Amino acid sequence: MTDLVLRDLAPDLAGRIRKLAELQGRSMHEVVAAVLDAGVHACEVQLRKQLDLEEQAALKEAIAALEQVPDDAGFGLIGRL
Repeated sequence: MTDLVLRDLAPDLAGRIRKLAELQGRSMHEVVAAVLDAGVHACEVQLRKQLDLEEQAALKEAIAALEQVPDDAGFGLIGRL
């Protein structure tokens, strides 16, 4: 496992981590690792949602553009002959 050093951690945050460790009967190291894992997962989920929204917007734009294509019997035959 990789060792990390956290510098300039806000005292209130360190206290909250210490309190979590005490309440769970775990070391601060274990709690920090769990908190980082949960935080990274939450960030990844948020990123996926943002990408999904971008893709959804692109799809809506493409559909809107296709709806502007005029009906034409000859156009529908492209690639079928």
